Amino acid sequence: MARSHWGASHLIGPDDPDAIPIPSPERVREILMRYIPVDRDQGRVRVEMLSFLMDHADALERSCVEGHFTASALVIRAEGESGLMTLHRKLGRWLQVGGHCDGDGNLPAVALREATEESGIGHLEIDPRPIDLDIHRIPARKHEPEHWHLDVRFLIYAPPEAQLHMSDESLDLKWIAADEVHGIDTDDSVRRLFRIAFD
Repeated sequence: MARSHWGASHLIGPDDPDAIPIPSPERVREILMRYIPVDRDQGRVRVEMLSFLMDHADALERSCVEGHFTASALVIRAEGESGLMTLHRKLGRWLQVGGHCDGDGNLPAVALREATEESGIGHLEIDPRPIDLDIHRIPARKHEPEHWHLDVRFLIYAPPEAQLHMSDESLDLKWIAADEVHGIDTDDSVRRLFRIAFD
């Protein structure tokens, strides 16, 4: 069973007042400071994110060409130990759902909105405490140079019998069992998310 850091009473739904956009980098700093790194590597990534935030006033915007913050989540299926994966249309790999902040420093709210849009599932709930941090390079595309994504990651819980509705951002969308994640085309940070959720 996937774990929740704060318990069911602290989960946030889309209509919760805590899900409103907050156009402030300071909120990101607060969220990062609240995160307790599980190891030295995560501690180092947190320091790098805090430094990037301090050095880039536009770190929440895609217009920050060096890189920008994103928020993502592993959506946990109520019926068993599996997480939602999307076959990303642009990157061509299986990834967790999530996306750009576009100025919103309320990272749990960003992850919740992106998960709802990409999965089509209603009544999702998010644990607002980050579970993982990851900085990774996004390859250059036609109208976009190579840049960094500073991704803050969460756990989201789906209601029973959730129905999937694929968005235009995906080539495919499906539940992946915890013991199947090593057999799909993904990266080690996604496998780490599954370990955090299901170990």
